[in-house]
Amino acid sequence: MSRVWKFGNDVDTDQIVPGRYAPYMRPDADVGEAAFIEARPEFAKTAQPGDILIAGSNFGCGSSREYAVTALKRRQVGAIIALSYARIFYRNAINLGIPLYESPEVVREVADGAQVSLDLANQVLAVGDKTYPLPPMPKFAQEIISAGGIVPYVKANGRFPGE
Repeated sequence: MSRVWKFGNDVDTDQIVPGRYAPYMRPDADVGEAAFIEARPEFAKTAQPGDILIAGSNFGCGSSREYAVTALKRRQVGAIIALSYARIFYRNAINLGIPLYESPEVVREVADGAQVSLDLANQVLAVGDKTYPLPPMPKFAQEIISAGGIVPYVKANGRFPGE
């Protein structure tokens, strides 16, 4: 079982990892320890591998800081389910191997702190007795996620998806 961490609309990369916690500012620190350190301090302290983020629209807006996604990857976030994503955040997350889904029903109905189970193979989120089918990610994204990110994908295939 995984825990849900619920966020609102327009969660920007500075909320995910404030600039003062950037890897170049703290080269000996794990950026994963700074994930949501100011927006939700308990996340950095208690989030567990496989936990799910649920958010409103425009998740990951702001800058193109890849280290914001890196922090979530290091926290081993199982997936992010939102109404929509900022374009650069979306691609950075796929490139680093974090599954992303868009589901208004999940955003509307699943509460912060809920215990859930995510079946990535079948793209289904289970909350108690209720299941939520998740819309399939684009084929290229599925291939990258399955490989563990864009670097492992290219190493295994010698090309980018779709080439």
